[in-house]
Amino acid sequence: MTHTLADSLAIAGVVTGRVLAGGSLTEAMGEVRVSGALRAAVQDLAYSALRDFGRGDAALGRLVVKRPTASLHGLLLAALAELGQRPRNPYAVVHQAVEAAARVAPRNAAKAKGLVNAVLRNFLRQQDALTASSQGSETGRYRHPQWWIDRLRAAWPHDWEGMLETANSPPPMILRVNVRCMNGSTYLALLADAGISAVLLEPQTLRLERPLPVDRLPAFFDGVVSVQDWGAQQAAQYLDVKAGMRVLDACAAPGGKAAHIAEIADCKLTATDADEKRLERIRGNLRRLGLHAKVLHDDALKPDAMLAGAPYDRILADVPCSASGVVRRHPDIKWLRRESDLPRFAEIQREMLSSLWRLLALGGKLLYATCSVFPEENELQIASFLHEHRAAVRLPLAAPPGSALAESWRNGAQFVPGPLNDGFFYALLEKRP
Repeated sequence: MTHTLADSLAIAGVVTGRVLAGGSLTEAMGEVRVSGALRAAVQDLAYSALRDFGRGDAALGRLVVKRPTASLHGLLLAALAELGQRPRNPYAVVHQAVEAAARVAPRNAAKAKGLVNAVLRNFLRQQDALTASSQGSETGRYRHPQWWIDRLRAAWPHDWEGMLETANSPPPMILRVNVRCMNGSTYLALLADAGISAVLLEPQTLRLERPLPVDRLPAFFDGVVSVQDWGAQQAAQYLDVKAGMRVLDACAAPGGKAAHIAEIADCKLTATDADEKRLERIRGNLRRLGLHAKVLHDDALKPDAMLAGAPYDRILADVPCSASGVVRRHPDIKWLRRESDLPRFAEIQREMLSSLWRLLALGGKLLYATCSVFPEENELQIASFLHEHRAAVRLPLAAPPGSALAESWRNGAQFVPGPLNDGFFYALLEKRP
């Protein structure tokens, strides 16, 4: 069934409005009850609106005297993003946005249509001046909150601008081929047979030339392949799991890293998460891939079920964090997150790391992981832990030698966001007598 731009703008406006009201983009998209091309169009508009929020909201601030409802505000941001991306027929975009306004605000359709029409036409008349004005502030130029820009600049003086630019771009679609089924070269041939262009990055890792729905991936539902960022795929490799080991993946949902561990080693894997609703996502991923693990509802801050049995030989501590390294996949994060959230995350990370450390066997290894690029959650956290735990020894890590991923590797611990990967921090700790 075909759809119009008005259809996608109306739904994207509601989705973006829910984020403006404090909701999660992932949850808002989860409530969208359309599929196929329309869903893809809605997602593209909502994500673009939030990536460009710093610029779009600054323009609206000069065009609108009184802020509209969240959904109309979201619609205007989506329309501005559409005008910025595809400006060849701007007045057609305005017309479609006006039609969408009646669906977003049906009780005040005439007023909503008039507002959207006036704002967007004023934007087109003043576009050059508004664009120049937005470039005058760092928030408008880099499309991130000022506190975020300041912290990145201080932490990464040589990388911060590239990191911000990467965060404002669409992410690549990276695949992990299940080593129990086939190698990456064989799967690359399957993609080619299906008319899908891809590049082999590592023996089991590929990048699609263009993202596409998973139901178009050959043998996806047979467990042959998964979608997982290249940086995230390094966690299972760094953990150094051997056959027969007792392994714990704490905070495992949605289960991508746990599944990868189970793919590469016949180990005794336990995957836990404090959010009971997310456990089914772990189970679902394992079922699709034909893998097995014990899945438990447990809190890494106060482990209960995890204490049963012998200590663990390997623990993956993929702790809650600011998610500052994955904002191009979750552009709402940079606008919902507050600078005051960082000390709260750091405290949770400190308590969780100490709690999980007690479950590790002597000679065992714990991999501390975040998808953050802020030192408070990464290097400073590990430095403090090593100072307090004399039995902990930090082991060296390295990016895959000779691969393009090595270009994003910094300080023996951090993948900064790059063309082929999101931002991840890793620290491998060994417990010694």
